[in-house]
Amino acid sequence: MKENKESKRMRFGRFSYLILAIIFLACVLMQIFTAGLAIFVNPANWVKHFSLVHLFGFNIPVLMLVMAILGKMPKWAFWQLFGLLAAIFAMYFTANITSALPLAGAVHPVIAVILFMLSYSNVFKTWKLISRRAKEEKKVEDSK
Repeated sequence: MKENKESKRMRFGRFSYLILAIIFLACVLMQIFTAGLAIFVNPANWVKHFSLVHLFGFNIPVLMLVMAILGKMPKWAFWQLFGLLAAIFAMYFTANITSALPLAGAVHPVIAVILFMLSYSNVFKTWKLISRRAKEEKKVEDSK
């Protein structure tokens, strides 16, 4: 019985982690989009760019950490989360240090690309982990 509860808890944690990773990836894309809106359409869109990051920036990765622990995710998931948090911190840093270090602002979009790649990789790896696990569980059930 305990193994069944633990399995359900792991499934819930991993599925929740995947959903949060997808939401985070979508938010990163929205950030890139709102930056484009502000640059190419209307500078008033910077408000959307600033506001959006405060909604998801550190909140979603912290929830992902909780779900990674709950779902007993592999070590790579924790390293990916560390990378996401480091990239977010670097984004805040480069956005706020530009008055003292103007070249740091030029690194900001480069970090955005890295953040997108990390986010996409996180979704892809988590999807593979969950689908592989589901196939293994199905084989076990079929053999019974």
